[in-house]
Amino acid sequence: MPSHMHRRDLLHGLCYGLAAVPLIQACGGDGGETTVDSPTTDGSTSDVAGSDWASGGTASMTAKASYPDPFTAAAASCLLIGSTTEGPCTTATDLNREDVSEGWTGVPVRLALRVVASSCEPLASATVKIWHTNIEGSYSGQTPSPSLCLAQSAYASDDFMRGVQVTDANGVVFFDTCFPGWYRGRAIHIHFQIKVGNTSTKVSQLFFPETITSGIFESHPEYSSYGQPDTTFSNDNVIGGLSSAEQARSTFDVARMTDGAMLASKTVTVTA
Repeated sequence: MPSHMHRRDLLHGLCYGLAAVPLIQACGGDGGETTVDSPTTDGSTSDVAGSDWASGGTASMTAKASYPDPFTAAAASCLLIGSTTEGPCTTATDLNREDVSEGWTGVPVRLALRVVASSCEPLASATVKIWHTNIEGSYSGQTPSPSLCLAQSAYASDDFMRGVQVTDANGVVFFDTCFPGWYRGRAIHIHFQIKVGNTSTKVSQLFFPETITSGIFESHPEYSSYGQPDTTFSNDNVIGGLSSAEQARSTFDVARMTDGAMLASKTVTVTA
């Protein structure tokens, strides 16, 4: 069990109510993976134990050049997903980089996001920013609330699990990162923000299939010592109040690559 429970309790008290007006949408038609273990209807992979995922962080992505395009299918329909507040663990730093891990260990994750306009056409030159915790369940950087967000004060000098990328002509960005750790009161999630020019579409969060999360914390050698997250979709204060269909819109499609890395993908629509 992670040692910084007091910090996690405080984080839970400040986190992330749903905004009144959803400005981010998730689109259907995200399929197309041709991997060893393709996503099932709930966005997870079939027959993948927690111990089947690779270890050692992004350096373990030895077959990245052969990873499939997760967006071969056109976005067939656009459905709303709620925006959320930024939360207390943001930073002003925008580091333009693909690998955000800064050498941290964990299950390597190739994170793919496709941004489209309300017409579901790809949106080029949009800035996508992500941030999430390391394997310990800690954020990094110069946050507004370091005592809440950082497991160690030294992490204020780091910027792990943070970065920005600009969408290509297909509206796609990729990040190399590691599967997040957990803190009390929240299901495993990744924050993201999309900007078009100087206009922000607010921020939102994407989640991992619960079967994937529980399997990793049950049997993966780098995660099992932390124990199971104390929060699932059912009692998370962001995704917990959504219908099952809405939860699916906020959940990554996940597939295991031949080298054991995770490909986590989602299409989101930006509305005016």
